[in-house]
Amino acid sequence: MVAIDRADDPRLAPFAQIRERDLVRQGDFIAEGVVVIDHLLRAREFAPVAFLVSRHRQEGFARRYAGIAMSAPVYVVEQPVMDTIAGFHVHRGILAQGRRSGAVRGAGAGAGALPDRGTIVVACGLSNHDNMGVIFRNAAAFGVRAIILDAQCCDPLYRKSLRVSVGTVLTVPFWRGGSAEEIVRDLLAADYACMALTPAAEQRLDRWAAPARCALFFGSEGEGLPESVLSQCQGLSIAMSGGLDSLNVAAAAAIALHHVFTTERSAAPDEG
Repeated sequence: MVAIDRADDPRLAPFAQIRERDLVRQGDFIAEGVVVIDHLLRAREFAPVAFLVSRHRQEGFARRYAGIAMSAPVYVVEQPVMDTIAGFHVHRGILAQGRRSGAVRGAGAGAGALPDRGTIVVACGLSNHDNMGVIFRNAAAFGVRAIILDAQCCDPLYRKSLRVSVGTVLTVPFWRGGSAEEIVRDLLAADYACMALTPAAEQRLDRWAAPARCALFFGSEGEGLPESVLSQCQGLSIAMSGGLDSLNVAAAAAIALHHVFTTERSAAPDEG
């Protein structure tokens, strides 16, 4: 651990004013708190570059990660110095600069990156960082194998999305797949059942069982899924009382993924 007493130390530059800066555009990201950092240290495709720890959290940090080999430096500062660097009060007292260590999987990942079976999520046009983070958290909770983002989605490594996801952005495999139309075309070619969550669908979610290879498509809050995607997918709707036309996309994802998770478990043979 390296003690630093100046907020303008150049080694701390990546952590400076992180509320206003989008470090993701430079290829890195900032993780906040031990829960997110736990995921960072378990991640296959990401690794820490440096840590910034307030002095009153130093002992707890050292104890929590005592058995983990790290090559990244740990910079220790007083809490007021940390707050000055970050631009706000970092009440968790621990930050990490992270970086993708594996190959960047983009639109060219194609069918070769798809799991052999299970459920994947396709996000189309999601620009809200809170919704993005919650969808990753839902995906981790309910055993989703991967998430594909279309070209219009926000970056899930953005600080707010990463924090809201409690770090699951780093452990649930994801990549961008080009346009929404290209994604559905590629998934259909790979024998995935493509299901679009839409209030207009006649098929009810609670009366549907997921096949072995399934992709659930979710659209943006305002416009939903484009007609060019809906026309190629089977529709699914969530039953609700009258007077409201739809649910928040993150809430809809939680309901749909829980349904798939519980029906798959009930259909599995008894291992006992």
